Order: sequence, then structure tokens, then C-alpha cells
Amino acid sequence: MGPTSRETWAQRLGTFRASPSTFMAGPEGEDLGRHLLSDLRSEKLSEPTKVSLLALSLEYPAQLWPDAPAAEVAATSLLDTLVLLPPRPSALRRPLLLAATTALAAGGALGPTSRASRRLLPLLLGLASGRDLGRSFGPASEQRPLQATAWECLRELESCKPGLLGGCLGLLRGLLGQEAAVQPLSLLLALALRNALVIQARARAGLQGLLVAGDCPTEGGPWNWMLAEEGDAHLQPQAPSWPPAEEGECCLATLELSPEEARELRAAVAQLLDISYLLTPVAQAQLLWLLGWALRGLRGQPPVLFKPQLVRLLGTAQLTLLHAVLALKAAFGEALFTAQDEALLLRRLTLAAQHPALPLPAHLFYLHCLLNFPENWPLGPAGEEAAPLLLGSQLCRGLLPSLLHDPMALLARLHLLCLLCVEDEEKEEKGQDQSPRQYLEELLAGLRQRAALDGGPRALATLCFQASYLVARCLAGQPVVLTPLTHGLAQLYRARPALAPHFVDLLDRVGPELGEPLKVVLRQEVVSRPGRDEALRWHLQMLARVADGDAQSATLGFLQAAAARCTDWGLQQALLQVCRALLRAGVGGGLADLLQALARQLEDPDGRDHARLYYILLAHLEEPKLGVALGPSLAAPALASSLVAENQGFAAALLVQEAPAPIRLSMGPHRAKGPVPVLQLQVEVLEQVYSLELRFRVERQLYAPLGAVHVPCLCPGRPTRPLLLPLQPRRPAPARLAVRALYTTPSGLTCHAHLPPLLVNFADLFLPFPQPPEGAKLGFFEELWDSCLPKGTESRLWCPLGPHGLEALVSRHLEPFVVVAQPPTSYLIAIRLPPDSRLLLRLEAAQADGVPVALRTDDWAVLPLVGDYLRGLSAAG
Repeated sequence: MGPTSRETWAQRLGTFRASPSTFMAGPEGEDLGRHLLSDLRSEKLSEPTKVSLLALSLEYPAQLWPDAPAAEVAATSLLDTLVLLPPRPSALRRPLLLAATTALAAGGALGPTSRASRRLLPLLLGLASGRDLGRSFGPASEQRPLQATAWECLRELESCKPGLLGGCLGLLRGLLGQEAAVQPLSLLLALALRNALVIQARARAGLQGLLVAGDCPTEGGPWNWMLAEEGDAHLQPQAPSWPPAEEGECCLATLELSPEEARELRAAVAQLLDISYLLTPVAQAQLLWLLGWALRGLRGQPPVLFKPQLVRLLGTAQLTLLHAVLALKAAFGEALFTAQDEALLLRRLTLAAQHPALPLPAHLFYLHCLLNFPENWPLGPAGEEAAPLLLGSQLCRGLLPSLLHDPMALLARLHLLCLLCVEDEEKEEKGQDQSPRQYLEELLAGLRQRAALDGGPRALATLCFQASYLVARCLAGQPVVLTPLTHGLAQLYRARPALAPHFVDLLDRVGPELGEPLKVVLRQEVVSRPGRDEALRWHLQMLARVADGDAQSATLGFLQAAAARCTDWGLQQALLQVCRALLRAGVGGGLADLLQALARQLEDPDGRDHARLYYILLAHLEEPKLGVALGPSLAAPALASSLVAENQGFAAALLVQEAPAPIRLSMGPHRAKGPVPVLQLQVEVLEQVYSLELRFRVERQLYAPLGAVHVPCLCPGRPTRPLLLPLQPRRPAPARLAVRALYTTPSGLTCHAHLPPLLVNFADLFLPFPQPPEGAKLGFFEELWDSCLPKGTESRLWCPLGPHGLEALVSRHLEPFVVVAQPPTSYLIAIRLPPDSRLLLRLEAAQADGVPVALRTDDWAVLPLVGDYLRGLSAAG
């Protein structure tokens, strides 16, 4: 079978990338890797096509070479292809090197028994070092790119197999003084040195002359696998984050170095640090992290080696280098940084964070560094949050949060302000004009004032509660701050009860220092100010969270007054949730009378059953057993009461459970007749359901409340009649209907589910006018046309036509509304828009590609909707 063509490979690669697992499971998946390796040697494929094949092997090595034998075969074939390339310049040499390296590393074939590994490693080392093996490999113009690729491949292999280059430390160190590729060589040497130190420390052995220069391995010759076999097989962390003390310091402390080995190690580290200024900022930060990791906890290696670099880096404007300096400070502390260095770092961070032109990410970075600054001698227990001792209010005056700041920056600055408030009392005694605590109270008051705006953005309310949580967490032990915060939040709820979900979430997250007093004041706000009917559901939701055994009479009085206004299912369920909370809190007495009244007067049978069940539990169980019966899990331990033990299944059947919807609801054809628009709904079920009730809610209140639709029984596979849902628009506009289904399963459980929303289009609202007598149609239309002005408006637009022309378009979309027709070029159309608007269209002098439309309406707000509708008719077909 010959090589695959370029077009076939393009199609095959596209299919593979769309779903690799599906492709590999198909008939072509088994031979994909073999065909790829074979076609790389074909002279009929161009180099760009072969590069795309190699790119696939770099992206999906685990799929192409799933095990070590397959990876070994692939790497051998790739190396053979590399050797067979002609001496002229080629774009395949670097991808082939990367592909062979990736196949060995990802396939787990890298090891002393792998022939491909014994070929690849000396080849990479020769290319990187520029020896004769490298110079005879490819033209001179490709030596520099090949050398850079070889360094990256070696670094990747050392990362995947720690200790692989441990026997080449001396060689790499010797190349450092003469090699032009300083950056990749420096990073590789630092990584190999770190790995060798860790492996030898775990083996309780010295460096054993590893830092002394040795001979470079030749192709096919022996390779030193000793350290790689003793090291970890998994990928070591490369990010600038320090390992735990027991993993780093305690491990390296066991490394015993002779005086000569210690001297060689210091010389190697100093050599790397001396040339670090030649590296890019990101590479410098990586190098500092690797060397700091290597020397952290190592006995006999003073961190003073980093001191010359700190003199250079303390004034850096590069964030990566500043982060590396702070990491060194966290690792070595006062052994490397003096008090003057610490003060200089704090001042730099503080002033840099106040720069007005600073981008938001950089601003947040500086604030994060201040909040987590590693002090030389921190006060207080380890892990406790506190502002640095040298960071005073005067220095941070420019970092105080403001309502004009970005939300993320405001929260970070607020965090710093909270830490400064810990020592607020001492500074107040010195007669400050405005203490941090006073500024904090004013800021929180401003946030609450913005959150209280009725109809304000949700982001403002979210920011207010995020700030309140942050203050409660940082200042939990300061009542002088929490008391005004509690009263301020109570005032916010009084102004905007619709924020009840935010309050519930806040109560779930804060500790008892704020949570308990906040519950008390919120309960007082609810029971003392019933509010308007639209706020009742928020009051009930809040009361279900804060209700307890205190203030029973006031709470029960509020519930008795609210019961008369709970007319729909949602309010009744919210009321019963409050009763459930009172039951769990051990409230009796008046609660029994309330439950009896609810069992009689609630309209919804589900609500009456719940009230009756709660009354039975209250009458027959003592408080401890009542708490178990009303716990969150239905798998409660057996109770002593025979009534409850026998009726646990009955109680489960009474609870409305949320379940995945076995119901599919879709829109049927438009029904253009009657006094109001009516949606025809098609319903299908995946399993048998009984007593189906579909409840609809119109978003943005564009329509009057919609009634529920009831179906006694539905069976899968059995055709059903369309369900009719009348609409009562308050203005002619499309809308989105949220749908919820309540139904009973064959096992007797009552379930509810949310269905995908239904979209009501503008055309779904169209209604025809009553048909005038024959002969009076034109006069009827002209009378309607004249009546639109001067109250209404007139417009003209172009309606594009599809390939079937105007007659087919009108017949498909506008037939019920045609008053006068002169096919195929002229139509007069009258449409009634509920509740009391009209839309008149003149489609005359149709052309091949479109028809001019003159329209009049007595409601100017529908003009954009009409334009979008007419322009979309041709696309609809």
C-alpha cells in the first residue's frame, strides 16, 4: 500500500483532533501510528505535511504510543528518519528530535534497557555541547537551532527522570564557561544539581565527584543510570513554590559532604549566580528558585552566596524576580536579609502598589505580597494573619480602599486595612485624626448604601457581602467592629429584602462572632416589619434560616399573619420551611395551633399534607427524637415511636423531591385565532407519570401570570393532544418562559423538575382581525391604515425574498393575516398585537430579490421587532 496523500492526511488529522478517543477506537486507529512513521520517510509528501504529522505525535503521544514497547519502536523509527535526512537544510530535524524525546518520556520507555535511549541521550548531549558529533549532524546554518532544541530536550528528560544527567554535572559545569547558550545550559545544570542533591541525600551519600568534569558519553556507549534509578519517577515541581519543611530541609540535612565536595558545590552555585544576569527575568527567577531549593537546609552551605544577587535584585521592577526574592526571604529569613533589607522591600512594595498607572494584575500582585510578607521575626503563632511590624498606617495611607476601586483591588486593600485595624485601639489613644477602624466603618457603610439601591447591579450587592465576610473573618475577635457591622447589615435588609439569599449565604459562612448577633437582629427585622406582599417570600426565606427558640410569640404571630397571604405553592412551601425550622428548634405550644390551621386552610394538597405531617410529629415525639426525624438524611436510626417508625416511608412519599425531568416539552405550530395568543405545547415522557402539573413563569413580567396546565396521565410512546397555554401579554414583545414540572411517579413519590425554558417569539403573538364581508376588504384595510396616524408611526423597509418568491413566503408565514391579495406581487396584511396594538403591512411591487414593505403601527416600540421579523423571513424559508 502506497503512502497516504496530503488531502487524505488532512482529513484524517481533522477527524482525529475532533475526537481522539473515538478515532482510536475505530478501524483506522490501530494503524495510525504505524502509517505516520512510515509516511515520514515518503518522498511524495511535502515537508509541511510531515511537520503536521510530527506535531500530532507531540500533542497526542499517549494515544499514538500507548505502552513502552510501542514508544520504543516509535523513537527508534524517528531517530532512523532523522539520520537518513539529506545534508541540506530541512525543517524536520528539530521536530524529529522533539518527537523522539516525547515518545520515550511519555511512553515510559526511557531507561537503561532501551536502545533508543542509548542512541538519543548521547546525540542530544553532543548536539547541545557542539562536539564533532553535533557539527557533522546537519548543515552549519541549523547548528544553533538544533543546539537550543537539544538543551530543551535534555531538560525535559531530566524533569521526567530526575537524576538522568547526574553523571554529567561536571561536563555541564565545564561547558558553562565556554558555551554561548547560557540560559538553557544554566537552567539544565541547576535542575540536574537540585535533583542530584535530593537523591544523594535520600541515599545518605555524598556527591562522589559528580561535580568534577568527566568524559562525554558516546552513541551506543554506557550511560550513568545510577541516580536516575534511585530518584523519583514522577515529574518534579517546577513552579516557584517551596516544598514542606519535612520534604526539603529534613531531607537535605542528611546529606554528608566532604570539605572538597562542599567547596565544589559552592563554586558551582556561585558560577551559576554570577552569570544569572544574562538570563531573561523568568529564567532568572527559575534559576534562583532551583538553587534556593538546593541549598535550603543543606548544612555547611551559607545562603550568603545569594547576597551579591540581592544587591542587584532589590531594586528590580520585574515581578517574577521580585517574587523570587520574596521566596528566598521566606526560605532563609534573617540569615540572608537584614532589617534594613526588610524595610526596603516593604517600602518598595507599598510605593509600587500605589502607582496610578499600574495594571490590575500587577496591583493585585503587590498587595498579595504585602498581605503575605515573610517577616524575619513575626509576632504571634505560626499561620496567624497579621500586618508586618514595619508596615504602619502612615506608610499604607495610599493603599486604603475606595468605592472607586476595582472590586478585586478593593477587597485586597480591604484585607490589608483589616490587618491594620488589629492594633487600632493603641493608635486611637495617641490621638489620630481618623483611625483605620473609623475608615473601615465608613467604607462598609458606603458599600451597603450602594447595595441597597433598588434594582441596582447584582455585582454591587455581591461586593458588599464579600467585604462583610472578609471583615468578619479578619476581625472576629473585635466586637467594636462587628457590632456596627451587624446593625448596618440589618438596615441593609430592611431597605432591600430581596438580598435575603445573600444574607443566608453569609450566615452559612461566618463564625458565631457575627453569625449569632446577626441572626437576632435579622429575625427582629422580619417579625416587626412584615412588609409588602412581594417581600413576603424573602422574609420567609430569611426566617427559615434565623428562626430558633427565642422570640417564639413574635415569630408565630408573624407566621399566622403571613399564612393568609400565602396563596401560591412557592409561598406555602416557604412558610412550611419556617415551621420545619421551628420544629427542629423545639418550639411547641402555638406552633401546633398554627400547623392545624395550615392543614385546613392551605389550598395546595401537598402543603396541607406537610402541615399535617409536622403536626403529627410534634404531637407524638419528644424534642431529641423530633430533631432526628427532621434531620437532613432519610436514613435515620430507628426511633422508639412506633408511629414514626411505621410512617417513615409515608413521610418520604409526602416530601416533594427534586429529580431529573423525564419530560420533554416543545412548541407546536402557531395557532393564529381566538381573542388571545395561545401556545400549542407538545409533551413527551420517557417514563409513565401521573398528575402532571406544568407551571410557567414569565421572565421580566412582560405577560400577566400564566395558569398551570394539568395532565392526568402520560405514557411513553403514546401520542398526546397538544396542551394549550393562553398568553396575556402586557405589551407585544417576545419573552422567555421558565418551566417547572410537578408530577407523581408510579411508585407514589411526588417529584419536581426544572425544564428547559420556552422562547415565545414575536410572531407567536400575531392574531388576525375579524374577516370583513366580501367587497369591503379593501375599505376595511384602508380604514385601519388611516387610523394609525397621527397617533402611531409609519416606516418603510426592504424585505429580501427567498428562491420561491413573495407568494410562497406569504403563504407560509402570513396567510392568516392577509386582508387583500393580488398574487403574486401585492398583499395587504393586518395583524392584531395583544393587548391592543395593530400592525399593517403593504407588500407591493415585488421584485426578484425582494419586496418593498410599507408598514404602519400605533405602537412605535414594535418597529425594531417588526424589522427583525421581516428580515428573517427569507432565512426561515
